[in-house]
Amino acid sequence: MHQFIDGQYREGRGEEAKRVNPATGEVAETLRYANTDDVDMAVAAAKRAFTPWSRMTPGERSDALLKLAAELDRRAADLAAVETAQTGKSIRMSTEFDIPGTIDNTSFFAGAARQLQGLAAGEYLAGQTSMIRREPIGVIGSISPWNYPFQMAGWKILPAIAAGNTIVLKPSELTPGTSLMFAEAAAAAGIPDGVINIVTGTGRAAGEHLVRHPDVVMTSFTGSTAVGRRIMEMASATAKRVHLELGGKAPFVVFDDADVEAAAHGAVAGSIINGGQDCTAATRAYVQRPLFEAFTQRVAELMAGVTVGDPALDSTDLGSLISHQHRDKVAGFVERARASGARILAGGKAPSGELAAGAFYEPTLVVDVAQDSEIVQEEVFGPVLTALPFDSDDDGLRLANDTQYGLAASAWTNDLAKSLRASEEIQAGCVWINDHIPVVSEMPHGGYKASGFGKDMSAYSLEEYTNVKHVMMSRDKTAHKEWQDTVFRAKS
Repeated sequence: MHQFIDGQYREGRGEEAKRVNPATGEVAETLRYANTDDVDMAVAAAKRAFTPWSRMTPGERSDALLKLAAELDRRAADLAAVETAQTGKSIRMSTEFDIPGTIDNTSFFAGAARQLQGLAAGEYLAGQTSMIRREPIGVIGSISPWNYPFQMAGWKILPAIAAGNTIVLKPSELTPGTSLMFAEAAAAAGIPDGVINIVTGTGRAAGEHLVRHPDVVMTSFTGSTAVGRRIMEMASATAKRVHLELGGKAPFVVFDDADVEAAAHGAVAGSIINGGQDCTAATRAYVQRPLFEAFTQRVAELMAGVTVGDPALDSTDLGSLISHQHRDKVAGFVERARASGARILAGGKAPSGELAAGAFYEPTLVVDVAQDSEIVQEEVFGPVLTALPFDSDDDGLRLANDTQYGLAASAWTNDLAKSLRASEEIQAGCVWINDHIPVVSEMPHGGYKASGFGKDMSAYSLEEYTNVKHVMMSRDKTAHKEWQDTVFRAKS
């Protein structure tokens, strides 16, 4: 069963589909998707659960989330195994990054639930005392992607329920397993029925209905920019709040005083993480000309040493991509670049032999490409890094910003002034200096420009899921207030 509604697993009433293991090409399971009736049932459950959950004290919600963190920790090994099986990512990624990171996120929001503060009470108008209430907004309808199923489920669910909302989450139909396990763990931890609901279905049948639903007051979506724009259009019909974390094309700017060895290691790790299927992955390396040859040579050497293989093996660095269709899409970008004169210094193909049946693609470094070329400007979403030289610092920063996206970036330099300038001038929601990729629960994640708006993680994310209410109380007990003379003068 692939629906979790009102505290229990249910069979979907939509179409039947098969889920394929991307590392083997074999059918892993048969699913019955949710239809619009299933979405209605989930929203109704969330709506019923909202009043009692929102009226619990912050301390009570905090305690529930702490129990959830402990429950997830007990199930960590099973969660990691399912995450790897459904995505094809390496077991090391699941075990050491995805699962523990989400458990930490759960613990963080257990604390944040008790910190929903507003402006202190005070007198800002004579005779009146003002205070701020921060209140939950209602039923949240969220849509999460296939690249980080468990982590993204956490990023959607945790701030929403910590703030007192209830949620219906639609995970990608390709990777529903760990989202369902998240909801199951929440029920085991004592979180009331209906607070967290999972509907597994297609975007057209389940996702669009969730976005349009009149009882859903906010949509939070992580995915492509094109779909994000479509969601904004649909949400406008009911004037609901929208939070979007969309595509990225992260620049990796290497200045001429940088440590080449450190930058090369950072570029390889940052570009192939999660198979490159990461909106913050390093995709465009801009290297100041004196270091360009040394950098690209070292990156190519390191990429050649990456172990591509069975994602279930601890020795594997890079597992498969999410599907054969997606692998072919990634390969298409590289082949079109090659046909246009680009040189491939590493990778550039799917492996042969025993890995040929899976959706694998080798770590790839592409040079001799133009700034306006497709492979530089469009989101490839695979283990592909382009490298381009630049001359002046101005040029490097200009090229870094020459994209529609603005989710993440990094700058590599040992010069304090350059690092400060890069952190100021690069238009992205996160700028790393001398590193690329690490995230922490205490810091926000979100983009500029076509990468969306709003924040995941950190206390800033709670802004997305709360309403700020001003309460003003008059201390003047007279029937007629002086300010009313502006409107009318009472006749005695």
